[in-house]
Amino acid sequence: MSFTFTHPYDIDPAFSKPVAYFSMEYAIHQPLKIYAGGLGFLSGSHLRSAYILKQNLVGVGILWKYGYYDQVRRSDQTMDVLFQEKIYHFLQDTGIQFTIQIHGQPVWVKAYYLPPEIFHTAPLFLLTTDIPENDYLARTTCYKLYDSELAARLAADIVLGFGGARLFEHLSWKPAVYHLNESHALPLAFYLYQQYRNTREVKKRLVFTNHTPEAAGNPETDMGLLHEMSFFGELSIDEVRQITHIDGPRLNHTLAAMRLAGITNGVSQLHTQTLRQMWGRETQLSPIIAITNAQDAQYWANHAMYEALHAGDLTKLRELKLAAKRKLFEVVADQCGKLFDEHILTIVVARRFAGYKRMNLLLHDWQKFQEIIHHTTYPVQIIWAGKPYPTDGAAIGLFNHLVQISKSYPNCAVLTGYELSLSKLLKGGADVWLNVPRLTREASGTSGMSAAMNGAVNVSIPDGWIAEFLKDGVNGFVIPAADPQLPEEEIDRQDAQAMYTTLQQRVLPLYYENHTQWLSLMSRSMQDVRPQFDSQRMAKAYYEQMYLQIG
Repeated sequence: MSFTFTHPYDIDPAFSKPVAYFSMEYAIHQPLKIYAGGLGFLSGSHLRSAYILKQNLVGVGILWKYGYYDQVRRSDQTMDVLFQEKIYHFLQDTGIQFTIQIHGQPVWVKAYYLPPEIFHTAPLFLLTTDIPENDYLARTTCYKLYDSELAARLAADIVLGFGGARLFEHLSWKPAVYHLNESHALPLAFYLYQQYRNTREVKKRLVFTNHTPEAAGNPETDMGLLHEMSFFGELSIDEVRQITHIDGPRLNHTLAAMRLAGITNGVSQLHTQTLRQMWGRETQLSPIIAITNAQDAQYWANHAMYEALHAGDLTKLRELKLAAKRKLFEVVADQCGKLFDEHILTIVVARRFAGYKRMNLLLHDWQKFQEIIHHTTYPVQIIWAGKPYPTDGAAIGLFNHLVQISKSYPNCAVLTGYELSLSKLLKGGADVWLNVPRLTREASGTSGMSAAMNGAVNVSIPDGWIAEFLKDGVNGFVIPAADPQLPEEEIDRQDAQAMYTTLQQRVLPLYYENHTQWLSLMSRSMQDVRPQFDSQRMAKAYYEQMYLQIG
């Protein structure tokens, strides 16, 4: 089979430098389920904006046989995890196959292609080991995104890093820059060193984006295990220590990437400050800059609402918001058997179920929660949604706890299936997008951006991107955050009380007593989120501040 690759659009000269973009997940469109959460949403928006801007960028990812997982219901309405095979007839078989080394053994890698015209993205190649030439164990490498087994995750890193690099040996298009979107594809850096045997040459070609201060996103792995897994390719442990300046028995993947890249970026101003504080004592680091995350407005925004906004028609704007709420409430009725009212303020808490995101903070003070949920003058409806990690028993337990609690209230619902389609509906149907991470723990967060593009008002702890966007009482509401140096229990107590006060004394009275002012605040939010948090700004910034600055 002959496969010839060229971009299907004329490259803008401002973005002509060829860039290969490596990400473990992409949230492109609902039918392509190769994403888990925020990292994928970000990567998807980046590829869509690269297409709009006609950038010379090519994405590389993995074709996950079972995706992340399908979140389904058990007989008692609690959630269950389903790994279901995914079939994609819209992907093109390139016929490209080659071998890489995993655990000292040759493993065949096959490349599929998502043509840009399918979902209006930059070109995307998806790699798989699930082909007949491989044995069962090798085939399972590309079964589950973020497999619970460490060896499986490392094997996937090798497929993305070495496999992605080797893909371009079979194409006439050659990258000048390789972008590590998180450290998963770190083996790519060792591939480049094998080619040039000079870290200066690697730094001329490699940039790195870190997306989280959380330990889970900055893994450390035993050097011996990595060498045994062929994570370093042909390099010895001594060579890896020499080029990464890491002398201990464990390799910190983030630190290695920051030392081998020409430039590193954080994904908000606050996150970049945190990165510099976290790694400030280390030497040999690449420069650390800030490029704040963004979301693709063309994909996410309610364009009819923006037309009404630009026409100054607040009546039409309100009607469109109510219509969006009704669409969401059909899902609530279908999943939970509850009929929500579009005229009642609706709070949505929807994101990945990670501990620091505090999905249950509304329940922290049970009496306060009861006051809010039973208030007759200022009634509310609350919707929770999100996917816990499939083997995180505590997070799944929290999700199921919310399910059980919500059964007792006609105005509370917990939805399953938090993927792109449901995310769009939730953002359209939310009056309040509630965001309460522990301060400094949320690198960026992007869900509130696309929520604002759909007329949802952000009520948030001032972390991540929110600190650059939210003007308290003007385009949303800031929840004053506790000192992050306090014990976690005290932080949660203070933040919960601040959240209750903000909702009860500011948000709810404004919505019900001065709805015209509420619409003005909502309008200001919609205006302010674009263009600063539209991913076209972000995609331009990566070229201007990273890709064109190295080499």
